[in-house]
Amino acid sequence: MNIRPLLTLLVLAVLPPVMAQPAPEPPTASQAIDLSSGAWDGVVNIDVSVLFPDYREPWNAGQPSGGSGTGFLIGKNRFLTNAHVVSNATRILIRTSNDPEPHPAKIVHIAHDCDLALIEAEDPAHFEKLKPLDFGGIPQLNTEVIAVGYPIGGDRISVTRGVVSRIDFRPYSHTSVDSHLAIQVDAAINPGNSGGPVMQAGKVVGVAFQGFSGRVAQNVGYMIPVPVIKRFLKDIEDGRYDHYVDLAASDFPIENPAQAKALGTNGGGVGVMVADVEPAGSVGEILKIGDVILSIDDNPVLNNGLVRFEGELMDMNEIVERKFAGDKIKLAFMRDGKKQESTVTLKRFDPYVRLGATYNQRPRYVVFAGLVFQPMDRNLMDAHQMRDSTVNYVFDNFLTDKLYVERPEPVVLTSVLPDEVNTWLTPYAHSIVDEINGVKIKSLKDVKTALEKKDKAFIEIRLLEKSRPLVLKRELAEAAHPRIMQTYNIKGDAFLGEE
Repeated sequence: MNIRPLLTLLVLAVLPPVMAQPAPEPPTASQAIDLSSGAWDGVVNIDVSVLFPDYREPWNAGQPSGGSGTGFLIGKNRFLTNAHVVSNATRILIRTSNDPEPHPAKIVHIAHDCDLALIEAEDPAHFEKLKPLDFGGIPQLNTEVIAVGYPIGGDRISVTRGVVSRIDFRPYSHTSVDSHLAIQVDAAINPGNSGGPVMQAGKVVGVAFQGFSGRVAQNVGYMIPVPVIKRFLKDIEDGRYDHYVDLAASDFPIENPAQAKALGTNGGGVGVMVADVEPAGSVGEILKIGDVILSIDDNPVLNNGLVRFEGELMDMNEIVERKFAGDKIKLAFMRDGKKQESTVTLKRFDPYVRLGATYNQRPRYVVFAGLVFQPMDRNLMDAHQMRDSTVNYVFDNFLTDKLYVERPEPVVLTSVLPDEVNTWLTPYAHSIVDEINGVKIKSLKDVKTALEKKDKAFIEIRLLEKSRPLVLKRELAEAAHPRIMQTYNIKGDAFLGEE
């Protein structure tokens, strides 16, 4: 997709299939493409008008922009594409290869954590005769795939070939924090190919979605494989997307024989040590640091964290990846030399989401007497280019130091809009708010609640790791507030997200 600086990481133009097994003789470059057959009419060009939220002045509408990508028909008036192609979209138009007429479309479901979206035409009549593309499986290593789409540089369908070079569990760039199964191919990425089908033997084996940016490697692209696509489609069958679930635990490999003996695994190449456990995660009340995970759903976990799953060696998290919110898995682990078993109910780990980029959301804020308060997240950190050491520490260690337990939604005083009532307060900007008139600030709602209390003549705001409090005389602050709102053309003094 061609709409933001992140593009070089997000848009995949040429993607092949992937799967690690001794591959049969790879097919030659003979996957013929006959555009006149109508078989490719289901591959559509997507033009998008975008409104990027303004996290520096959150009361503003944002910055308009635009971009393009690719999608393809998978069912009656159902087009699959990447989430990053249609994120923050205000208008979506789709075109077929044989008809330049644009047709308005809308998002039906979007999954930012796996970078997939389902859109539909507002008037499906034009697309009723198009043939949906069928899904295949996971391609084998060293087999050829073709990526079909509408990359920049032309208005017609483009076809690129590549060979599947790796199947791995790796980060998805769209949120920057989610990792899933991905297939690597030896093909370059072209903006605009994002969301397009990657084909093998006439079937879809993946969705092109991101490429490698940098000088370390060249001609490296990635596609979202069929298992991730099918999980997304299964999740939305009930009319909503429930997101991925997570064990919310990290692990260390047990490859040292002495360590294996000390932990009581008796070798055998099975078991990984639990390095950390999130108390709010799925296994927060089950596992402890130092436990050894032996198996998940009766699949032995090797000492490097891999499991043999569906005939392939994969990251053990891939078993959890195939599950849904509320599903249960069986966990076997060793503690103090004794084997134990437990049933885990899987759920989403919400604090993890705060560290990733978010989309399709209006920025939340509270403004009072020129003081602008916003919840800390990745979008905010990037927009304001935070330099304060305390703010950066809280963001960087939000999970590792379990800071989310005491402060689920840290609030930052992001700016001070100059006015005579807040003279000399600008140096306090870019600080985390700890208390307001004795009220502990755990979320943005707490800020609004504390400021609305009028039982004290002064408003005292204590900032984390700042010894001197910020103090305003309430009478003067309340008198200045409407003046400041008018001066800076701010329509509403708060948006908490409930609207």
